[in-house]
Amino acid sequence: MKILYGVQGTGNGHLSRARVMARAFEHSTHQVDFFFSGRPAAGFFDMQAFGEYRLARGLTFASAAGRIRPWRTLTQNLPPHWWQEIRELDLSGYDLVLNDFEPVSAWAARRQGVPCIGISHQAALRFDVPKVGNTWFNERLLEYFAPVDLALGCHWHHFGFPLLPPFVDVAEVSEEHGHDILVYLPFESASDIVSLLSPFDKFRFLVYHASAAPAGLPSHILWHGFCREGFRRHLAGAGGVVANAGFELASEALCLGKKLLVKPLLGQFEQLSNVAALQLLGAAHSMMRLSPEVLKGWLKSANPAPVRYPSVGDALVQWLGAGEWQRNKEAAALGLSRDLWQQVALPDTWR
Repeated sequence: MKILYGVQGTGNGHLSRARVMARAFEHSTHQVDFFFSGRPAAGFFDMQAFGEYRLARGLTFASAAGRIRPWRTLTQNLPPHWWQEIRELDLSGYDLVLNDFEPVSAWAARRQGVPCIGISHQAALRFDVPKVGNTWFNERLLEYFAPVDLALGCHWHHFGFPLLPPFVDVAEVSEEHGHDILVYLPFESASDIVSLLSPFDKFRFLVYHASAAPAGLPSHILWHGFCREGFRRHLAGAGGVVANAGFELASEALCLGKKLLVKPLLGQFEQLSNVAALQLLGAAHSMMRLSPEVLKGWLKSANPAPVRYPSVGDALVQWLGAGEWQRNKEAAALGLSRDLWQQVALPDTWR
């Protein structure tokens, strides 16, 4: 098959899932072209896995100070550029569009009658999984932002629905340093992060952030610009993770058995719902604001046992090649979900 793989570039989680799939496709006979939108070209990094990929502007969300800014989001997406991008994306010759919440390729597939399968965490939120802040608008957004013919959602637990486990790729843990804490809070200001971490000089905080390190940084806070391999290495060796409530990094922390403290992007339905799911499972601590009191208590907590998820990317590529989805999409999705979850030993407390 010839496949166009559309990926939402706004969050690094979509890119992480696409990298897992890119490696899985390397061992298949499918021809795959990658298409990204949602951030400026200069904002993409470590893209070697995707070959000669294509970019579009697409749609994205605006945030500041740890909160979604609805008016700025609306005004920056008002120009009609993305309708033009939809019309200009020629899908002739493609047998299938795979889509990770990317609007241009999804709408182009609908317009041109090309089959489109969505694989994303957002697709899981179409089901009655734990959700917070759900509204009529959010329901329509999940359905129409990047419309697909079949939505394969992934989540930490199946919650009784035909979902897939997370697409996880982590570095092997060769040595763990319990007092090293990985910090990834991209929507918070650098000064606010330093204020949160400064009192806890018995720990070493490995901070990844797009902003430059503030002046006078305490010696126990090590500041890094984003580097995928460095991030993977520090994640594997850290004793815990402080992060926003995005799906992929939390998945990696669960897989590695790292204790997790999440602070959601306020106003972001997906991240608020992720907090609800993690709390229901007892899989993480959370804070709605940057709270030294919450951080102090969390630093004393123990690490959980790792959750071993299967190789979802390889299974999905085989599933696509078998072609059963072309005959009965819902039954094929249910079978794939059942086969994958049978390979997962969920913690007793999650059941």
